[in-house]
Amino acid sequence: MIIAGTMCWMVNLWSFNCQSQDSKLDVGFRMNKAIGLYLESGFSANYSHHNLFNDRLYFGASYFSSRLGSAMGSNAIKQDNYVVFTSWYFRETKKYRPFLRVNAGYFNSDYESEIFKDLDNSSGIFSFEAGYSRKFLTPLKWAISAGYNLSAGDGTNGSGTLYPIYLQSTLSWNIIAKR
Repeated sequence: MIIAGTMCWMVNLWSFNCQSQDSKLDVGFRMNKAIGLYLESGFSANYSHHNLFNDRLYFGASYFSSRLGSAMGSNAIKQDNYVVFTSWYFRETKKYRPFLRVNAGYFNSDYESEIFKDLDNSSGIFSFEAGYSRKFLTPLKWAISAGYNLSAGDGTNGSGTLYPIYLQSTLSWNIIAKR
């Protein structure tokens, strides 16, 4: 059973079709806005299998950066976020699904000048989010949430550009959906 499920998942990555498929792999575009600072954007992937608490538990990873947002074509600080997360979705049969998420990862900012070399420019990330997602008739999904980053700094202790409160929006497509 485990081998068959793994093979189905692997085949599905190449063919995008598997009759007994109960997995979901949402891949998409993420926008992140720290309250009072930069707009960042990047990519996100979210995976679940129907057997993981009946499509309620998801695992994922995101990369988002101001390089693809506010710093694009400007002198804004270039910062990168690498995040892994676990989400718990409620109302598994509904098209509007509230969720809770725990994030962990790494943050790095590039100040691009030697005068800032003594400032902290990196930090671990640990944050919580609450939001909801909207499923459409196609494999398209839209999720929005608000989060609180516990590892925000003030510039002297931790990076001063990692703000605590943020909003995020992700538009994703389930690439292994049943067709």
